[in-house]
Amino acid sequence: MVSAQVIYDRNGVLVVRAGDVVAKAHRPGRALGPEFARRVEIAASLPELFNTPLGPPLSVEGRTVTLERYGTPVDPHDPPWEDAGRLLAALHAVPVPADTPSFGRPARVARAVSRLEDGEAADAVRRAFASLPAWVRGDAPVPDVTDERLLHGDFHLGQLVRAGEGDGAWRFIDVEDVGRGDPVWDLARLAALYATGILAPDAWGRFLHAYRDAGGVAVPPDEGSEWTVLDMPSRALVVQIAATSLRLVAEQGRDLAPEETGLVGACVRIAELSALP
Repeated sequence: MVSAQVIYDRNGVLVVRAGDVVAKAHRPGRALGPEFARRVEIAASLPELFNTPLGPPLSVEGRTVTLERYGTPVDPHDPPWEDAGRLLAALHAVPVPADTPSFGRPARVARAVSRLEDGEAADAVRRAFASLPAWVRGDAPVPDVTDERLLHGDFHLGQLVRAGEGDGAWRFIDVEDVGRGDPVWDLARLAALYATGILAPDAWGRFLHAYRDAGGVAVPPDEGSEWTVLDMPSRALVVQIAATSLRLVAEQGRDLAPEETGLVGACVRIAELSALP
């Protein structure tokens, strides 16, 4: 009999491995439904890019559950920066399938801020959030994008696995936000971590150069020009990551870690910059 192993249990999400199959119970209360089923279907149609889901989403005791093959996660001591950049560029080159839902990023930012408790650090995050465009805050429609692409929607290196347990190719996992939109949002989390000093310049440079060299369309081709499009999305991701970090700190009853303090400080600077004439 194959024993089950919990490999993730946080933020209302439970991921369990049994042999070579991984089951993910998604967060309760998320509006998954038919739209999510379409996201899963799109990912399943791209096995060269995604760790292919094993069929459509299931409903188990009121929770939405997805199944996929086990994949080896990223080694934090040896992150595949170049492979990540190339894989993301390949995703952004895929023609957008028919009936692709919009990606879910703006809603994730607003949702993270809405869960904040009271406190000085939380107020700093809220002030930074208030400085973001109305459509990111959920107060206006998302503007049209002239060149929509297929997005992962929540990209970071934790969203990559190698096929199986060997040295297979890297593939994306976690398809809750796969959709159409401006591809710059797939680079925004890493850009935010770089801008706040959490991600080393060498790592960011390796990722970005590989993305550009592979024909990535999210940023202009000239070195240094990426911030003309990354500035606002990276600010939004600083806010989201800071809000999520503060909620975890409150749940765990601990002090802020140095990088979390840095995120709150970045929110202070974002709010201050928005107040300048």
